[in-house]
Amino acid sequence: MAFPFNTEYPSIESLRERARKRMPRFAFEYLDGGCNENINIKRNTDEIREIQLKPRYLKNYSNSRLETELFGLKYDAPFGISPIGLQGLMWPNAPEILAKASLKHNIPFILSTVTTTSIERASELTEGRAWFQLYHPTEDWLRDDILKRAEAAEVPVLVILCDVPTFGYRPKEIRNGLAMPPQMNFRNVLQVMGKPAWAMQTLKHGAPNFATMKKYMDKGMSIKQLGAWMNATFSGRLNEEKIKPLRDLWKGKLVLKGVVSDEDAEEAIRLGFDGIIVSNHGGRQLDAGESTIKPLSHIAEKYKDRITVMMDSGIRSGPDIARVMSSGADFSFLGRSFMYGVGALGEEGGDHTIAMLKMQLQQVLEQVCCEKVTDLPKYLVKE
Repeated sequence: MAFPFNTEYPSIESLRERARKRMPRFAFEYLDGGCNENINIKRNTDEIREIQLKPRYLKNYSNSRLETELFGLKYDAPFGISPIGLQGLMWPNAPEILAKASLKHNIPFILSTVTTTSIERASELTEGRAWFQLYHPTEDWLRDDILKRAEAAEVPVLVILCDVPTFGYRPKEIRNGLAMPPQMNFRNVLQVMGKPAWAMQTLKHGAPNFATMKKYMDKGMSIKQLGAWMNATFSGRLNEEKIKPLRDLWKGKLVLKGVVSDEDAEEAIRLGFDGIIVSNHGGRQLDAGESTIKPLSHIAEKYKDRITVMMDSGIRSGPDIARVMSSGADFSFLGRSFMYGVGALGEEGGDHTIAMLKMQLQQVLEQVCCEKVTDLPKYLVKE
């Protein structure tokens, strides 16, 4: 199958710049920003790019393959789409665009609890292959009902967040009225008027809403009431008492996202998780924390024979994926990169971004003469 590739946008950075011009500023800054002084969002990518690979030009080498097995399923590449909240605010219909692209390219798509497409719709678009990321509800009945819906939708992997015990301090979101409760101020309205493509697509697809949670909300909630309801409905603090019932109830694969310490990795193994995603929420939670690549290296070395180790946050290219995989990750996920693609190219953005990342990663493997993604650690330049 041939996929569209727009040669005017051959990098994530070129997609980012195009998206910036097409999205209202408040929407772009919600996508693009970190927290506090935005230090860790930059550190994530910078420290990934300190990793170097060593080619083996004279070895017996036939061809390079991107296919990767994860939780018993074969994917066409070793990367997937991270969960992102409020995707339809950033670009109308974004989660559906990405879900469709993930199916065509056979890579994982993770749906967030607080994005703008429902569990059921994501499952339909991906033929039952979409993963689901759960923000932990404060009420057991709500947790149980969401899990029943995920099971009925044939979700293969449930992802639980541990890195949002409190909301990060995000100055741009506060200024733009996108903190909880959100508000649409006059400045934001003017920004929308200056982005006709975004406005027309919003009219076509409707105002974004928390589609998975819609059935539990009272009709006619004001923005302020909605914010209060969301804060009361979810608790980001995880502990053994909350995790054990989830492990008992969920019969599929269970993944803990947000692990950055040996202690949490050990606890995840003890509590029966099938995998962990080393992540700092894209640098949106703790500006004073480490980049994700630093803990990944030693967590993978110590624990990947006992649990599947994945990583997201800071990955912006095919070479970045190769660097992460060479550092010991079994799989990688990208979030902002795909949203830049959709913001830049709309309906074609998902296909374009996935195809571009595949091309870039394929070139790296061929250049270093690596036949399989799982062999990349052999090409790592060690300090």
